[in-house]
Amino acid sequence: MPPRDDIPAARYRAAVGIDETRRPAGGPGCSPPAAAAAGGGDGGDAGGGGKGTARTIEFLRGDWDIERLIRDRRAGQDGAFRGTARFRPTADSQVLEYTEDGELRFGSHHGPARRRLIYRGRADGAADVRFADGREFYRLDLRAGAWQADHPCRADSYHVVITRLSPDSFSETWQVAGPGKDYELATTYRRISGRPIPEGLDATGPEAAA
Repeated sequence: MPPRDDIPAARYRAAVGIDETRRPAGGPGCSPPAAAAAGGGDGGDAGGGGKGTARTIEFLRGDWDIERLIRDRRAGQDGAFRGTARFRPTADSQVLEYTEDGELRFGSHHGPARRRLIYRGRADGAADVRFADGREFYRLDLRAGAWQADHPCRADSYHVVITRLSPDSFSETWQVAGPGKDYELATTYRRISGRPIPEGLDATGPEAAA
């Protein structure tokens, strides 16, 4: 099938947030998130930070350059998103607000895209990822270096693999399938400053305005 230019960019809202309209919390057909450590094991002992590795929230805190490649297998079309992601602590240092801003190119669409998520640190060193409206998305644990999770919703399935590549980079790959969907989103994150924002820095502090 030849590439098409009429596919709405909003179909990728779950990953690039071009359209942040969400279904109500607890809507029918969406299952609770499921997760498993990639490569086996539980990613570390409960209540601690794992075997010599940073807790998930500590690793993510800071600003990142991001590059996302979109491959729509059903449409035979590729796209790309480039921008900046910020994991900024709220008044609670174990809760990070994720904001992503950049430019999306897909088909005939060329323009800004953004999204927001909430990462809430867990006592075991993992993090619960939620949509901006508070709905559950998936659980993330990067202490062992890699993680995979599923987010089934109605007839669609979302599977993610996240891998820590270095102290200052990680990758995130989503495979999305459903009656009208068959695409892959592969994102690489590279830390901008080379070091995270110090723990306890409030999101309303001086660096938040930068």
